[in-house]
Amino acid sequence: MTEIPEHLRKRAAEARQKAEGSGAEPAAAAAAESAPAAAGSSGGSKIPAHLLERSKSAKSRGDESTAVTPAAAASVAVATAGAGPLPAMSGPGGHTQRLLTVVKSGSIQDIKMKPLDKVHTWPHLIIVEFGAALFCTAFLAVFSIFVNAPLLQLANVNQTPNPSKAPWYFLGLQELLTMFHPMVAGVTIPGIGLIILTLAPFIDKNPSNKPEHRKFAVSLFSVFMMFWAVLVLIGSFFRGPGFNFVFPWADGMFFEL
Repeated sequence: MTEIPEHLRKRAAEARQKAEGSGAEPAAAAAAESAPAAAGSSGGSKIPAHLLERSKSAKSRGDESTAVTPAAAASVAVATAGAGPLPAMSGPGGHTQRLLTVVKSGSIQDIKMKPLDKVHTWPHLIIVEFGAALFCTAFLAVFSIFVNAPLLQLANVNQTPNPSKAPWYFLGLQELLTMFHPMVAGVTIPGIGLIILTLAPFIDKNPSNKPEHRKFAVSLFSVFMMFWAVLVLIGSFFRGPGFNFVFPWADGMFFEL
């Protein structure tokens, strides 16, 4: 058998002495700490007695499991001679576990529903649409009672009516023809308007539906509607024979529903 060098024996002896000293200190600290704990339990502690007994039994089992014989300590010291001091075998103050508090069983997470900006089709949307349909029906019924709109006689292909006006929804274009060249009035201006309306969703990307947050879209639509409404009104009520400009209160109204 090979003999163990003298310097390894000295190092093993020093490690054994350190291990015995560190084991005595936690035992003394545990004894000093168990006395106040017992006094606190007798003086009205909030920790139940059965939990204290369970903690003491677990601590005693931990001390038994961590006990090391001198032969085993010597072999461990020789094997770990070059690895520095041995790690502590217990927690702070010699305790292997600590009781923090006792809580009731149940979920500790507070789950809250996030509000969604959505409503059901029924009854919110259907009721509004049904009310709008009833209003339009009532308006058309009253309008047909008080406004006389009979069918005219058959058209005479040999006699052109004067003035010859397009339907009211095309009177804006007919009015533009009196001011600009047909290419400008019939293609350029309507084309520019359609292109601007097509690009409007890409220019104004605000998702809000409030008018004060959609100033560009509201302004664009308002200008377009006012421009077209003015042209239609002029072509309907201020154009007479030969499509000349007239005043309806002076020369009469040349417009039929």
